[in-house]
Amino acid sequence: MKAVAVFPQSRELRVIDDHPEPKISAPTEVKLRMLEVGVCGTDKEICHFDYGTPPNGSDYLVLGHESLGEVVEIGPGVTSLKPGDLVVVMVRRPCEEPGCVACRAGRQDFCYTGKFKERGINQLHGFMAEFVVDDEKYMFRVPPELRGIGVLTEPLTIAEKALREVNNVQLRLPWACPVEPGKPREFCHNAVVLGAGPVGLLGAMALATSGFKTFVYSRDEKPNAGSDFVEKIGGTYISSSTHNIEQLAEEVGNIDLVYEATGASKFAFDTLRVLGTNGVYIFTGVPGRKGPIELDTDTIMRNLVLKNQVVFGSVNAGRDAYTGAIEDLAKFEQHWPGAAASLITGRYPITDASKLACQGVGGIKNVVAINQ
Repeated sequence: MKAVAVFPQSRELRVIDDHPEPKISAPTEVKLRMLEVGVCGTDKEICHFDYGTPPNGSDYLVLGHESLGEVVEIGPGVTSLKPGDLVVVMVRRPCEEPGCVACRAGRQDFCYTGKFKERGINQLHGFMAEFVVDDEKYMFRVPPELRGIGVLTEPLTIAEKALREVNNVQLRLPWACPVEPGKPREFCHNAVVLGAGPVGLLGAMALATSGFKTFVYSRDEKPNAGSDFVEKIGGTYISSSTHNIEQLAEEVGNIDLVYEATGASKFAFDTLRVLGTNGVYIFTGVPGRKGPIELDTDTIMRNLVLKNQVVFGSVNAGRDAYTGAIEDLAKFEQHWPGAAASLITGRYPITDASKLACQGVGGIKNVVAINQ
């Protein structure tokens, strides 16, 4: 069957026609006809050979970790899915170390050993192929009405996991917004999203849905596709080309939460300086290897202590985040019909996958349509 594969040794990425079509080999396995696979920065970094490890015994790695597929066959032990269902598939698989309490508890997103595997990234073939087989326990059903945006589930899980951690962290203090009976709920927390890419804009939607007054701080001046989107969901877009960090803080007020989605370390740490009292800062980007940067560490450390701040990183996601992402996609459609769909700039045939991953074609989120 057709698949999009990266060959690290020969440093090439291309469509292959002879990737073996997978077959169900265990009672709880499910076979999917892949419909769509999103292309993201991780795919581009693999295409540039920054990382990406093929499975043992293979000289190539099938790309793709943002999935949407249709069930075509189920094993005899499958109970939650049936042919015709739409599903997304979890990316990370647990390590095999008996002592890793996270993986043994089904929370491989918190793996202690780093010996996990990830589909389309590390030692497991990805989803950019005509068919995929995986275990039922790693699959999540997507309602038919979300067919057009289901492929956004995986990038949204990044924000879903982070917000769950924020809620747990902020149990340390009085945090809930007051609600007066008979009156509409008002925002009492300010959130700043760094970056207007897909992860940032999906995070902005999740934050707005969770009751945050949401600001998106990004490089490009208004108007642009990102600023138009932010305004569509009731947020405020601020450009770093017209507002420096101090001016951002002045306009926002106390910054209760920063959701970083750029991978630009200097930009991110500069913004950490203006995090507000009792604030939480979430890192989700992974910067490339660059030279050292200068930091005002005195200010950062003083604020962390005196303002009771918390900083944490969040990567990958567990089952609760996938379930929450699908639920929130439905909420997005209710609150802002068509907004999430507008994040998908284009759908391209599998023959264009190499160009999308290695060169890019612009826009917010591009998708490879596998079986259309």
